Parts: sequence; C-alpha cells; structure tokens
Amino acid sequence: MNQRIFLSPPHMSGFEEQLTIEALRSNWVAPLGPMVDAFELEFKEYIGIAHAVALSSGTAALHLSLLVLGVSPGDEVLCPTLTFSASANAITYVRGVPVFIDSDRRSWNMDPDLLEEELIDRKKSGRLPRAVIAVDLYGQCADYERIERLCQENDIPLVEDAAEALGARCSGKRAGNFGAAAIFSFNGNKIITTSGGGMLVSSKEDLVKKARFLATQARDPAPHYQHSQIGYNYRMSNILAAIGRGQLAVIDDRVSRKSRIFADYRQGLADLPGIDFMPRASYAEPNYWLTVILIDPELFGVDREGVRLVLETENIESRPVWKPMHMQPVYQECRTRGGAVAGEIFEKGLCLPSGSSLDPIDQERIIEIIRRARGSGKSGG
Repeated sequence: MNQRIFLSPPHMSGFEEQLTIEALRSNWVAPLGPMVDAFELEFKEYIGIAHAVALSSGTAALHLSLLVLGVSPGDEVLCPTLTFSASANAITYVRGVPVFIDSDRRSWNMDPDLLEEELIDRKKSGRLPRAVIAVDLYGQCADYERIERLCQENDIPLVEDAAEALGARCSGKRAGNFGAAAIFSFNGNKIITTSGGGMLVSSKEDLVKKARFLATQARDPAPHYQHSQIGYNYRMSNILAAIGRGQLAVIDDRVSRKSRIFADYRQGLADLPGIDFMPRASYAEPNYWLTVILIDPELFGVDREGVRLVLETENIESRPVWKPMHMQPVYQECRTRGGAVAGEIFEKGLCLPSGSSLDPIDQERIIEIIRRARGSGKSGG
C-alpha cells in the first residue's frame, strides 16, 4: 500500500522548533505570553491592519465578532449557504437566526445580486438583518466591492470569514481588510497552522479590545477575580503562537506553492471532457488553499463520488466540497435565498490533495489516476 496522501496536511517551515524551544525555556507555557504578542504584531503587519487578537480557533473569532457587533437572540444574520458549518454555527451561539444566500457562479462565494434582493425585501418588511457574514471560499475572496457597499448603504455590519484565505487578495488588498471585522483559522489543514487557533482582526480598536476582554473570561480590572459579563476561555497559548510565527514567516512561499499545484492540476486535467475547475473571479488573487474540480458525470463517464472512491482505493484523500448549509439537517428549517447553484457545486465538486508539501511525483500519480477513472462508470451511488 502506498503511503497515504492527505488533502491538506500541516507543512512545517523549520522555524517552528527554535521558536517553540524559546517559549519553553522562558517557561511561558500557559495562554498568553510574549510569543502571542509577537504573533499578533507580525500578523497584523502582514495583513496591513491596525488591530489583531490571537484566539483558540477561527470559530471562537467568529463567535466573538458577532458578540462585539451586538447580535442578539432572534436577530437575523445573512450567511452564504456554501461554507463550512462554523460560519453558521457561530450565529446560533449568540442565538441568532441564520439566513442563507446562494453562491454566484463566477466565484462560488455569496451572490451579491441575491444579497441585494434579500436586503430590499427585508427593508420592505421593516426588519433588516443585524449582520452579514461573507466567506472567502477555498481561498478566494468574495466580491467585497459590492458586498461592502450594500452593507454600508443599509448600515449593516459585515464580518469577513477569511478562515481559508490567508495570503489571498481582493482588488489589491489582502484578505482580512474587509468589513467591521475579519477572522482567520489556523486549523491543521489551513495554509498555515498553529495546530488549532485563530485570529480576529479589525481596523476598529474598540472592537478588538472588547473581543480580547471577552476572550479572557471577561475579567474586570480588580486584584481579585471579578466578572460583570459572561466571558470565554478563547485566548491562544504561547506555545501555539510560537508555531504560528514559524508558519507565518513562510506564508508567501506557501501561497506560491499552492498556486503551482493548482496550475499543474489544470494542465494535467483541463483537456478531459466533463472536468472543470473552481473559477477565478476577475477581482481576485486566491491563495489556492485547495484545488477544486467539478465533474460532470454525463461527459466524464463517472460521477464525483466515483472518482473519490477510486482515489481512496489508492490511499489518496479527496473530499466533496462543503455540503450547503440549507441541505444540512440541523439547518433545514432556515430560510434560504436561492440554493440551486450551491447544490450543483456540492453534487459535482471534489477537493483534490493540495498540501504545500505535496510531492510533484505524487501529484502526477493523482492526475493519472483521475485520467484513468474517466468512463469507468463507477459511482458512489
């Protein structure tokens, strides 16, 4: 059996070990510490934004962003349907009500036309949503020129869920510079990792200051433990921040390698009938976190699930794209505007191994296996 090829495994830079040893020798092994301070500083400098707070996960960052923006029980929050569940789960943490918006075909992100329709209808009803979450899917930014404008015109705060998009750009600006706040994830499968962790960034000092307070159990300034608000244990540890600093040092190299992997897949598969790739929007410079293909079973001769199973028999991990939120049992009662585009992408979309450490020889083998699968008639049912 060949050694397993994972979808997007961690890729150490070589800098993490020394930084982690430094943290251990300093005896800063608890949450917070000088590595956390340095990671926040280096991260906000990379993004080009004024304020950042390192947290235990991207989901924690989303949760806090909604709290500090004042989302209350019963408030509606608009969110793309084609996303990982954390984007919607954070809304439920504050007892808000998710409303899902379909994807556009040029980027697979939230469709600005449908967002505008939803806002027009909500305005007529006299109840605008309390916030909008836009997601930068698979490392490609949403259309913020339009989405930001729509939110500003209606005085609705926007949160950029850039969990998958570190290193990407939109209209020349780095992901993380859009909306009232933006969040990132450093989960083990992301373009850089701290094992687990996240970051909340904003140009608004008061917003980040409040998030930092809530993330540290909302402890009031007093010599004893005093709490006038409910808080959370959401701060990043000093050890994980040391890993993050070592990862951030090579982010540009990681983006370059991911782009090369995408280009090699495209060159190796683009001539096949029934194979298409996630489109690149004209305004976007993605980080190509994952290479995603669409498989038309009528033209290719086998469906997405059939190709996934063929790869799995060769010990190669691939995955369907995110199952849309409006199709998830836990959210099936939520209102959705559109849904057919996201549903089609889910039915046909397959994420291919895209780790920045992927061996070119292994990638050639993956391409050849997919080519051989053509017309096999195999199906996942």
